[in-house]
Amino acid sequence: MMGGSRVAKGRVVGVDVGGTFTDLFLMDGATGEFRTAKVPSNRGDEAVGFLNGLQVFGAVADIGSIVHGTTVGTNALLERRIARVGLITTEGFRDVLEMRRRDRPKTWGLTGDFTPVIPRHMRREARERVLSDGSIRQAVDPSEVRALGEALLADGAEALAVVFINAYANAANEKAALAALTGLLPPDRLAASHEILPEIREFERTSTTALNACLQPVVGSYLAKLEAALAGEAFAGRFHIVQSNGGVMSTETARRFPVRTALSGPAAGVIAAAAIAAAAGMPDVITGDLGGTSFDVSLVLGGRAELAAQTTIDFGMVIRNPMIEITTIGAGGGSIAAVDAGGMLRVGPESAGSRPGPVAYGAGNMRPTLTDANIVLGRINAEKPIGGALKRLDLEAARAAIGREIGDPLGLSPEAAAEAILRVANARMAGAIRLVSIERGHDPGRFALVPFGGGGALHAGALLKEVGLKAALVPRFPGVTSALGCVIADIRHDQVQTFNLALKGLDCAALSARMASEAEAARNVVERAGLPIEGVEIRFEFDMHYLGQTHTVAVPFKVAPAQTFTEEDVRQSFEAAYSQAFSRLLPGIGVKIVNLRTTAIGKRPAFDLAMLAPKAGGTLEAARRGERDVWFDGAFHATPILARLDLPADARIVGPAILEQPDATIVVDPGLVARVDSLGNILLERA
Repeated sequence: MMGGSRVAKGRVVGVDVGGTFTDLFLMDGATGEFRTAKVPSNRGDEAVGFLNGLQVFGAVADIGSIVHGTTVGTNALLERRIARVGLITTEGFRDVLEMRRRDRPKTWGLTGDFTPVIPRHMRREARERVLSDGSIRQAVDPSEVRALGEALLADGAEALAVVFINAYANAANEKAALAALTGLLPPDRLAASHEILPEIREFERTSTTALNACLQPVVGSYLAKLEAALAGEAFAGRFHIVQSNGGVMSTETARRFPVRTALSGPAAGVIAAAAIAAAAGMPDVITGDLGGTSFDVSLVLGGRAELAAQTTIDFGMVIRNPMIEITTIGAGGGSIAAVDAGGMLRVGPESAGSRPGPVAYGAGNMRPTLTDANIVLGRINAEKPIGGALKRLDLEAARAAIGREIGDPLGLSPEAAAEAILRVANARMAGAIRLVSIERGHDPGRFALVPFGGGGALHAGALLKEVGLKAALVPRFPGVTSALGCVIADIRHDQVQTFNLALKGLDCAALSARMASEAEAARNVVERAGLPIEGVEIRFEFDMHYLGQTHTVAVPFKVAPAQTFTEEDVRQSFEAAYSQAFSRLLPGIGVKIVNLRTTAIGKRPAFDLAMLAPKAGGTLEAARRGERDVWFDGAFHATPILARLDLPADARIVGPAILEQPDATIVVDPGLVARVDSLGNILLERA
């Protein structure tokens, strides 16, 4: 770590609040120096951990801007700790949320209940109708909408959502309804589908709008609490939130569109990992974020994170909004290990989290976790726990719990049982990596793993061997990589508009004008964010398909706003994208443009990762911290311990070895070699 001067204008802090720890990265733009911090999260009142972390860097008032990655929205949806919402929709479309896509929780059989986020009695119908071509068949009656809103509020609604059929083609009725509801609730407690997702597909539009309304009071209250805490510390800088697409938005935008924060924290980590890997000359990587409660995996191809058009938070809870594609499993450091009724060892998805935490934390949990197993095997130093809250970890309590809960039922010693816990957890993590690589047609042998989070580097070597990855690249500060991502993420705004235009006879001049208008609106959102940027990049993408097809392909279209183009230009772009996706074309069949997607990216000043590089003059000998017994492959081995941050560039360590630093621990398994690159990353490869 390095100290930095208190120059408010240049001091930017990234804050990632996880289930166990709150991670922070401070960058001082005036001096080019940085600091890192990791403090315990305060589950239930995250503002406490948030503020405690900031105060590590000194006076909060001296910070110029704060960029925050959060999973409060995701956790609220998963745990159904959401607001009571009323939905006003078109007559006849009251049950779209329950009909979904005619799916059900259990494919086979008739069992499996599904409870929509808005119960049926809180969904009301209004007499209005817009046709698919945008013409109004029946205008909405504002007095009727007002009465419906008042009735829903009387039934306890904390927020209201308006979703009218075909509002994507003409939002006049929705706008009139929204105006009628004005004054019943604050603006950030009202959600309308033409603002959230002006796109065809009524279920996805209804679901996204409903979930946005469900989160508005939750995320709004959370942000208000944070802002009040910051105000109490005389903070006068800018406060921003990371979006699920890896970009940054203002808190004002986050209040209106909280659904865009669904994967905020994990997305920031992927952005940082992609930047670190690209700088290290590895554009194709798989990121693995192992925290206290989960393992998040994402694919980065050609230096760019894969984006998904929509995601499913839980069954029936669909969010259609561009977001970094992240696969999550319940396998984190706090994941509880147990032997089930059939005698099978399982790890997760239940987690001890930060409260009470692993057995070794001494806070009352009696069931062993993955962290306890790593402690018992000597991989985690019980005398130097990360996070700073505990002075030491209770090794004997962890060993006793593993022996009692796992070893005795399976006839294993505590150490053998701990190793079994690791093998099961590693197998689950390997499955998640295969899901984003092999099952999508990618050879994992082409990819390096970028492990981060508090526990990622503990398991990197095992995952490298089990999946057949090329290598593992451990960032300089793996435990705070997501916080670093908050600092380096660009400002980004995505919007979509359904057009439904036939390609044949396309009025390119009219389409170009619409694209210019969409680009200007997106640009304005980025520029209002208030963070320093070096310029705004506009990207266009069409959703297109052949006539008769249901689903679309994404067609990147490289053209400047208001630039002239031809029908043939659009056709060639479509055929290139379709051919890449399906290896064939369908000549003679008409083509349609369904949606236009517009992205504005405000380029933040470049972050020079070279500032993280090791200081000159270090030596391998100076980094040595003695030995301790560490369990590998069925036995304890005297294993060298090294201070990772003291290792010089080009240092080479043959496994087994343990590399320790304040925010993480790196295990170099037998048969692997660790090398320090010029940027301070650790490259793990087969010997």
